[in-house]
Amino acid sequence: MTPARTVAGLNLGKETAIVSLAYIGAFFATFEVLMPLQNILVPAFDNPASLLFLPHGVRVLAAWLLGPRSVVALLPGVVLGFVYAAGWGAFEPSRLSAMAVAVTVPATCFFLLRLLGQDLRPAPDRRPCWPCIMGIGLVISMISSVLTNYAFGSAPRDYIAYLIGDMLGLFFLMLMLILMLIFRGLRHSSASGN
Repeated sequence: MTPARTVAGLNLGKETAIVSLAYIGAFFATFEVLMPLQNILVPAFDNPASLLFLPHGVRVLAAWLLGPRSVVALLPGVVLGFVYAAGWGAFEPSRLSAMAVAVTVPATCFFLLRLLGQDLRPAPDRRPCWPCIMGIGLVISMISSVLTNYAFGSAPRDYIAYLIGDMLGLFFLMLMLILMLIFRGLRHSSASGN
């Protein structure tokens, strides 16, 4: 194995660990903290969907930052999330289909967008287009919702609930990322000003 391949493999391993841990953290925050709160605050909402689904934000941001490598980086986290939620039922065909959708649709949408001439990949010479990322996040959510709910045989009203949860989750995580970048920039400028 060449040194370049070794470094690339280590980088992919590091990316996978970070992205999968972020996905699992977002998953547990959603299902162990936000969903119980949702059930208390909105008891009339009789649906298994979260109205603030943070893992969608992780999927979109990972695909934006990593491109096709996000498929590999997300896979362990997505599989563990499904196993946690469904036990051994996570390996039923419908759930395996949902896992495939979760890890492939975001990267595919960013790739297709790039083929159409809109390259949103991060670059040092341009600022991120946050509205563009939200827009593609909406497209990813719609495609994922349709495919996942079709695989599960869900009712049409479930599609809307998943879409709302995905978009609010993406918005929340993008807001946190933007704030982190702003604070990092402020720290950097104050450190260089001293």
